[in-house]
Amino acid sequence: AKQLIEEEQVLAIIGPSTSGESMNIKGICEEGKTILLSCAAAETIVDPVASYVFKTPQKDSYAAIWIFRTMQEMGISRIGVVAGNTGFGNGGKAQLEKYAPEHGIEIAIAEVYDSGATDLTGVLTKLKARNVEAVVNWSIVPAQSIVAKNMRQLGMGVPLFQSHGFGNIRYVEAAGEAGEGIIFPCGRLLVADVLPADHPQKELLVKYKDDYESRYGEDVSTFGGHAYDAYILLEAAIEKAGSVKMGDVRDALETLQGVVGTAGIFNLSASDHNGLGLDSFEMLTVKGGRFVLLEQ
Repeated sequence: AKQLIEEEQVLAIIGPSTSGESMNIKGICEEGKTILLSCAAAETIVDPVASYVFKTPQKDSYAAIWIFRTMQEMGISRIGVVAGNTGFGNGGKAQLEKYAPEHGIEIAIAEVYDSGATDLTGVLTKLKARNVEAVVNWSIVPAQSIVAKNMRQLGMGVPLFQSHGFGNIRYVEAAGEAGEGIIFPCGRLLVADVLPADHPQKELLVKYKDDYESRYGEDVSTFGGHAYDAYILLEAAIEKAGSVKMGDVRDALETLQGVVGTAGIFNLSASDHNGLGLDSFEMLTVKGGRFVLLEQ
């Protein structure tokens, strides 16, 4: 980041794609007055707001709220939480603990594990002993699939909810049969084909999905979409500013409204450097090894 700012004198940095690394350079970009368009999810990247720092994935808090609303509909009130010891995991755990009470959800036990762990049986055994009605895992790979497999091995027949970091079909493939029924909030990219023809994101999502899969020969994931959105926002800001001067582009970013991206419709402001609302999420599940809308 320092090299890009001081030597290359770039207009903007797109990335990192992980929360801890984004937080590590948040201050560097702010001090260097260089736009950062992070592709990572932790809410702390943009809260508190830093003048030059923006992010494209949906907020952690919105993911937590969607999970809890779904639990309410399912009659679930007592849960266990496990999270990786990363910036993303710690941030998500904090949001779950913050919003659980107002949704009538009791977190009976919350455990943090090493993000590189290859066996989480010990951690999950603690949750099983507390008779939880569901488990929420907030992590990145490899734990997303390990939690599912270890729960199955322990005979835990309760629902497994994952964060919006689960949006890659490879995680389902790694979990195998244990991945069936996992529930998680996500942007609409993974279910673009079932959206109504008049949905405001449909055209962009389908084009991005088709272009990506034809070029790279693999299923689309939400993560590439976050970088794509960063380019969309930067281009829109440059066009609105009519300039590539740093201050002009930064100011323009803060005023972008109704910009369609893969993660949702962006409405940025001086107090919101993410610009996505609760309606940027859908609840998805795994059925037959594929992602489908939970309601289906």
